[in-house]
Amino acid sequence: MPSSPPSHVAIIGGGPAGLMAAEVLSQAGVRVDLYDGMPSVGRKFLLAGVGGMNITHSEAYPAFLSRYAERAPHIAPLLREFGAEALCQWIHELGIQTFVGSSGRVFPTDMKAAPLLRAWLKRLRDAGVVIHTRHRWLGWNADNSLRIHNPEGEIAVQADAVLLALGGGSWARLGSDGAWLPLLEQRGIPLAPLEPSNCGFDVAGWSPLLREKFAGAPLKNVAIGLNDDKPRLGECVITASGIEGSLIYALSAPIRRAIQQQGVATVHIDLLPGKAADKVLAALSKPRGSRSMAKHLHSQLGIDGLKAALLRELTDAQCFADPASLAQAIKALPLNLVKTRPLDEAISSAGGVPFEALDERLMLKALPGVFCAGEMLDWEAPTGGYLLTACFAGGRAAGMGIKGWLNDKT
Repeated sequence: MPSSPPSHVAIIGGGPAGLMAAEVLSQAGVRVDLYDGMPSVGRKFLLAGVGGMNITHSEAYPAFLSRYAERAPHIAPLLREFGAEALCQWIHELGIQTFVGSSGRVFPTDMKAAPLLRAWLKRLRDAGVVIHTRHRWLGWNADNSLRIHNPEGEIAVQADAVLLALGGGSWARLGSDGAWLPLLEQRGIPLAPLEPSNCGFDVAGWSPLLREKFAGAPLKNVAIGLNDDKPRLGECVITASGIEGSLIYALSAPIRRAIQQQGVATVHIDLLPGKAADKVLAALSKPRGSRSMAKHLHSQLGIDGLKAALLRELTDAQCFADPASLAQAIKALPLNLVKTRPLDEAISSAGGVPFEALDERLMLKALPGVFCAGEMLDWEAPTGGYLLTACFAGGRAAGMGIKGWLNDKT
């Protein structure tokens, strides 16, 4: 008896989630065609490697999982099957070694994304995965075949199952443009609006002096908190319109929600996180003689440059004249944030396909045979390797889900 032909799966999107699903399926003997609208796959992945490829994080699992906030219960099953340790082992099997940095972040030894992607793509092609670039998905035809546009025109693709791994809405020039939202809306899929995550924020307006002298300057060795949460240590950057950088990105979700609910989010900056409030007050209370307060701040507390400028910007003369008020400002300088920066500037996006629209295999309940994975799902996480880890894990879970669903059909 002749054997039946292998199942055929079409994957839309060539980021980490789509590529990982392609690996799982090709290893199971499934015929995989992967389509991506850009001239090459993994473009946002490569951009993430500029300045150092932070692939995952080494912190303990409970803390790691907490980074996904309210979506942690949905991300947990994905990480249990393919978490940080499994991801590192997978990278090592590609011939790429890793190391843990001083912050706990995990990097490839050469700090680059390109060698990892090249090794991975070779393995996928050797396994029979066919990658079609410059092929943009346009939705479905009346017979449920996929509409795909390429440089020669439009083609119809029939597949036994489909994985959508189209990314979110940030960095449209790299392919994550959110153009898939109306295509799913037309099929009755509930969607959460795409919003900036890991993004900068605008203030009501810096003074011309601060903007002209300090836009682009790093604000180092500070702690920033929102509401009553414990302030986070790190650094950020003052921009012409507000503030951005890793410390702000880590707080972007609660800051964004506060702005949506109240019109403003007030963060508090501790300019001297290594010095207790009573020590700051004691230093400021010392006689300064004929010295200006600026020189007194510099000599007693080492505050100058951008930190001194922010103190002047965000307090008044009365505060500067009172050591107790000034000490309080140094330890909790209020900064009002009024707006996120545009989605296309964000490192990642929140919103998309809610997990409630998916079954345990990541298949759309309303569209049997259509699965979703990666950043197009409604979750978010800070930078530090958490985004990539969940994308890899989600792609693997979707690949396993498709494999199981196809097996059930035979």
